[in-house]
Amino acid sequence: MPAIQSTRRASLAAVLLAALALTGCSTATPESTSPSTADAHPVEYVTPRTMPEGKGSGADDGVFPRTVAHFAGETVIDRAPEKVVVISTGQADALLTLGVVPIGSTSGDGADMVPPYLYDAFPDEKDALDAVTYVGSRFEPDVETIANLAPDLILMSSAGKDATALYASLSAIAPTVVTQGTGLYWKQDFLLLADSIGKTGQAEQWLDNYQNDAQAFGATVEGAPTVSFLRKNADRTRVFGVASFSGSVAEDAGLARPESQQFVDDTSVDISSEQLDQADADWIFYGVQGGDDSQLTSLPLWPTLAAVDDEQVVAVDDDVFYLNVGPTAARGVLSQLEETLAG
Repeated sequence: MPAIQSTRRASLAAVLLAALALTGCSTATPESTSPSTADAHPVEYVTPRTMPEGKGSGADDGVFPRTVAHFAGETVIDRAPEKVVVISTGQADALLTLGVVPIGSTSGDGADMVPPYLYDAFPDEKDALDAVTYVGSRFEPDVETIANLAPDLILMSSAGKDATALYASLSAIAPTVVTQGTGLYWKQDFLLLADSIGKTGQAEQWLDNYQNDAQAFGATVEGAPTVSFLRKNADRTRVFGVASFSGSVAEDAGLARPESQQFVDDTSVDISSEQLDQADADWIFYGVQGGDDSQLTSLPLWPTLAAVDDEQVVAVDDDVFYLNVGPTAARGVLSQLEETLAG
């Protein structure tokens, strides 16, 4: 079998730290068009790029009290939050990107509460990250544990859980803001979260810098190669479409997707081992939960993929590409794409 290009966690720290440094230096504002259509019509992005209509506070940054409209109603936040609990994965990432370390967090099935890439990206926060309290599953958090932390803000999403019941329980403990959730909405959720802590401008600037960098990178890619996103976890093998987290980063860069992954009505599609050809493209970026790549590479059809034959398959950090939907993870995805594809 041909050798496989592989990028491991050992190099991710340098990649993310370099990306964060670039973010801090960049001041340009992205254009409303992709590199491929700069002189044609404005691009209509699948992934929303602005605050959800009717949501947020409308208050200036740093002004409290503020009343934040969100996906479960309105919440009054009396003062700048200092003790924040997050219920959904990716929200810890978003908080850290804005300079706030949560005091409590959940985890998904088989995932770390604080994934290694966040330790890599925020090494100065190691002690604070070590002190984060585990508050249970993101689908069924431990309300008593959260109450004992006495937070002044709780952040949750409405995806994948009984959001109405959970919101009722959490809002009885502390002001609670509900984002929409899923990789499709990570940018608008980032802005809504930022509004809740009075840092909307910082989040908007971050997004501007990131989107500008993604667009500039896309202009360097030669030959319009297609990129595929493939994940294996437990008994599921999935390909990810345009409306996924990794798919949104490819969209930001104007990268082409194989026909089998141009869907926008779902985040991902499950495929059987006999349907592995749906993962084929010029480049395949694959993640395996737990890190055992042989779960994919030992499949009978793996050697038949054109990308494998061309030695254009890249093993990626599963946490960054497929498990967390925060801005620092997005920078990690973009950095990997740049490292692989930049002309």
